Amino acid sequence: MATRKPETGWHGENSDVNHLRGRAFEATCLAATAFGLVSVLILLLFVANDAFRPFSADAGWLATYAATVVVPLAALAVYYYRLDEPAGEVAYVTSGLPVVGLLLTGGFAVLFIELISVLGWFALLISLAVAAGLIVAHGRLRPKAALERLGVVFLAPVITVFGLPPIWFNSFVTDAAAALGLDFGLYYRVISLREAIMMLPFVPTDWVMLLLTLVLPIAGAAGWFVEQRRESRRDGLAVVGMTTAVAVLGPVAGPLLGIGTEVWLLLVTFAALPLGVYVEGVIRRGEGVRGLAFPVVAVLGVAAGAVATSALGFAGPNPWLDWGFLTSATSRTAADAGIYPSMVGSVMMIIVIVLTTFPVGVGAAIYLEEYAPSQGLMGKFVTLIEINIGNLAGVPSVVYGLLGLALFIRVLQWPQGSVIVAGLAVGLLILPIVIISAQEAIRSVPDSFRQASYGMGATRWQTIRQVVLPEALPGILTGTILALGRAIGETAPLLMIGAAASVRLAPNSFFDVASMMPRQIFSWSSELDPAFRHGVLAAGVITLLAVLLVMNATAIVIRNRYQRTG
Repeated sequence: MATRKPETGWHGENSDVNHLRGRAFEATCLAATAFGLVSVLILLLFVANDAFRPFSADAGWLATYAATVVVPLAALAVYYYRLDEPAGEVAYVTSGLPVVGLLLTGGFAVLFIELISVLGWFALLISLAVAAGLIVAHGRLRPKAALERLGVVFLAPVITVFGLPPIWFNSFVTDAAAALGLDFGLYYRVISLREAIMMLPFVPTDWVMLLLTLVLPIAGAAGWFVEQRRESRRDGLAVVGMTTAVAVLGPVAGPLLGIGTEVWLLLVTFAALPLGVYVEGVIRRGEGVRGLAFPVVAVLGVAAGAVATSALGFAGPNPWLDWGFLTSATSRTAADAGIYPSMVGSVMMIIVIVLTTFPVGVGAAIYLEEYAPSQGLMGKFVTLIEINIGNLAGVPSVVYGLLGLALFIRVLQWPQGSVIVAGLAVGLLILPIVIISAQEAIRSVPDSFRQASYGMGATRWQTIRQVVLPEALPGILTGTILALGRAIGETAPLLMIGAAASVRLAPNSFFDVASMMPRQIFSWSSELDPAFRHGVLAAGVITLLAVLLVMNATAIVIRNRYQRTG
């Protein structure tokens, strides 16, 4: 009887296999990763040192803030990392949410200052709400008239926001009236509902309009989210009520804090509301509550450091990156140079990208994954399209700049270097990335979800809208935010479409010539004055990196949170 050889594991732990090469490869990969991370960290430290110039402060100032801020936060971070990981996650989220909220507050403040008035925003939102009501009403009155609904979906927002142009209106109505021997005198365009609202002699104050069209809708969305997650309408209504009550304090609290009523409403909407909902959820669950101490210690430490340094007379640093840099225009003098017009240009460019690239990219992904045939000649054609989309994701960015130059400037005759051209050119650059990430997110939805929806009698579109998209939305948002992070830092397309190197005034329209943060930073790098190349340039780089890191961190939090709850 033959004896069987003893079985060994797949990795050969009981055999004579030499593990030296595997361990050497592991150590090499670890060393390469560590070298890359340390190199980037050193580079960022050099740039941050040039931007903030911490060593220009008194030694006592540095020691005071090290004792009140750095040491306590470092001790808490080590404690969370070693002993309480859930508390560490809570600490970092509660520290990051206010930062994201402040960025959104700044973005909307720039929007209302440079692009649209509060009255214009109010009129636009009311017009879109009326258009949405017409679409919903048509769907309920004529549920089977799909072709009519398509026309209503297209025409309702156009008429309520833009009105009827005189050429189309005259050619249609006047000819019909002439055939009947009538003359209505309709020789002027019909204004839109938006324009009619803006022409009213009496309108609410700015803070009331913001309360009605910004605070209450976002608070309602947050309340609906809380209601769905906790299955409690009372909790959802409590979120709406608390947010409204705090927002109504704006006319009193805003001037007392010296920030204005409108800024108070923006802070309540984008910073206080999400932070309050998250903190309440942490306390209610009782998991990671110790992490709430991190932002409290940070705020108290900064306050204690400010009081101590002021009492002891220690002078602080003289940084390049300060409030004046963020709110000033560029200048030929390094001490007076700022990044505000370029920051406004970048915000407006991102708006163009979001409004054009996101719906097109997600729509293309839905078609390719849910509707496109996989067999026959059309199936081969769809496969060819997907291959080309993958190839387009690797095309150099300068090629998209040349495409934008040829298509939008040479063919469409749009202003060279304008915001709309920059947004569309950079949007074309990230469009393949958005499509691919959305495809992966839709593909990750289990097919059993679709089959269950079909089994309950839902149509394909109802299944996509009510089952597939809600499940795929976290992945779609993650990929889109990462793509936007790449878009905001691109420089080559801006050079090709003729974006201005420097502008003194922020753009007031999407067709205005503008400069964006990467283009302005590139311009500062060619200045002869060393103060520009080492001080102003570093401040601009840190500003751009802060926006990129916040966007990427937001994407990571969305992904991790939904992966854990999924």
